[in-house]
Amino acid sequence: MTSPEPTSRFAPLSPVSRDPGLNGANGAGPTLRASDADRDQVATVLAEALASGRLTSVEHADRLEATYSAVTVGELAPIIHDLPEATTPSGALGAQNQEVSAVFSKVVRSGRWIAGRHTKLSSTFGALIVDLSDAVLPGREITLEVTSLFGKLIVRVPENAHIIDEVGALFAKRGISGGVGSGNGPVIRVTGKATFGKIIVSRERSDWNLPDRP
Repeated sequence: MTSPEPTSRFAPLSPVSRDPGLNGANGAGPTLRASDADRDQVATVLAEALASGRLTSVEHADRLEATYSAVTVGELAPIIHDLPEATTPSGALGAQNQEVSAVFSKVVRSGRWIAGRHTKLSSTFGALIVDLSDAVLPGREITLEVTSLFGKLIVRVPENAHIIDEVGALFAKRGISGGVGSGNGPVIRVTGKATFGKIIVSRERSDWNLPDRP
């Protein structure tokens, strides 16, 4: 009699079941080495759990660190064993592109929101203020493509973020708090250009025009 196949939340992640001692549908055991796609899909579950309040920010950070440190699918299984299946289609969150823009207006994006792995931010004759300190990041590394044309664009990043600065400027003001943050924080690659505008990427709360936290 053939045993029923263990339930798996991700088709490409079939070796990872609720019980790391079980084999996957393809017969691979828990010692099968995990791929980047496997880790990204577990990160998707963690991101939704954080966004829905099932995980605290500290728990999410700890589990995300364990996810990207995992070598085998058996190490990934316990990380999500107590979380419900993701409602986002498999892999969609990790590959998601987003765009936030301000044109002749002021736009503020803050609070708990899910950022895309590649997010475009643009300000054209306007002001765009984006706060990533409480945002749910879909993986260990994301890219922000920033564009300011006769506008102001301010991005606040988590205090422990590692910033890779690839932003250019032409007759503009740019201030990027690059370098390595504290701890094992996310990697945020910032690309783009300011033309007759202003781009600031900072870990500090100065120049934010955002309400103080309670």
